[in-house]
Amino acid sequence: MDKEKNEKETQLCPIGKFFSDFDNAFGKKSKFYGHITRSRVEFFKAIRSLVDAKIEVLEKKASAGNKKEMTRIKVE
Repeated sequence: MDKEKNEKETQLCPIGKFFSDFDNAFGKKSKFYGHITRSRVEFFKAIRSLVDAKIEVLEKKASAGNKKEMTRIKVE
């Protein structure tokens, strides 16, 4: 009963589960496994490029928000 409960509580990333299911179904020596392994690397590179682009946008917003205009005040 505890084992069933633990299995139900364990949640996997849907993408990780997708790759895991295919690994289990076709084995590590199949051509399919080789293609999936390479696509996994490309998938993560694609995610990294999205994250890098978002970081760049946020850094530009932060630096643009820090620019304050100065006003010259004449002191008598």
